[in-house]
Amino acid sequence: MLSLAPAAPAAPAADSRRKLEAARSSGLGDRGSFVFVKTNGTARFNTYSLRHRICHDAEFVRKMLMLTDAIRLLLFPALMAFAASSDLFTMTISNRLSLALSGAFVLLAPTIGMSIPEFGMHVGAAALVLAVAFGFFAMGWVGGGDAKLAAATALWFGFNHLLVYLVYAGLLGGALTVLLLTFRGQILPPFMATQPWIERLHNKHTGVPYGIALAAAALLVYPDTPWMPIFGP
Repeated sequence: MLSLAPAAPAAPAADSRRKLEAARSSGLGDRGSFVFVKTNGTARFNTYSLRHRICHDAEFVRKMLMLTDAIRLLLFPALMAFAASSDLFTMTISNRLSLALSGAFVLLAPTIGMSIPEFGMHVGAAALVLAVAFGFFAMGWVGGGDAKLAAATALWFGFNHLLVYLVYAGLLGGALTVLLLTFRGQILPPFMATQPWIERLHNKHTGVPYGIALAAAALLVYPDTPWMPIFGP
């Protein structure tokens, strides 16, 4: 008598399906770092997908680093140019510009590997310049916007580049004062007298737009700082 015993269940195939479903449910499907595929009834990692994900992540990191470098190279000079032009045309420097410089420093400091002690030294340099600059402001030598701009710039440079910056700012500020006094000693041509910003600069009772000298000095020092390593030592 012929006996037909029931066939044994395909345990390996069922186990493979369970592993595949577990991988999908845990987020390691086609879009995860690892992908389970079924080959000859067994589940294994798809190493091609892993390499593709690693390459994709590396490309993303490279693009983010390029974007960060572009911001570091362009943001500070752009804000300085805006400060100089604002002081030239309106004899004022907005508080928001100094705040923007300070906020950008806080956000970008980690991108150059600045440590917490170094961060504190930069803050100390800014506090020192702010205290001295406001002393000058109290004596009527500089404007409040100039004092805040100098402090925000010192925040970026720290003590390592502060002395060079102050020397440049002093020399350029002196040259600017001489040029402005000479200009104010001349009679304005009629076509220039119709321009409000030129008339304001020519007025002997207005101050000196030191923001121009401060911004120019900052642009001279900036290429030698860690913020622009491609030009630095």
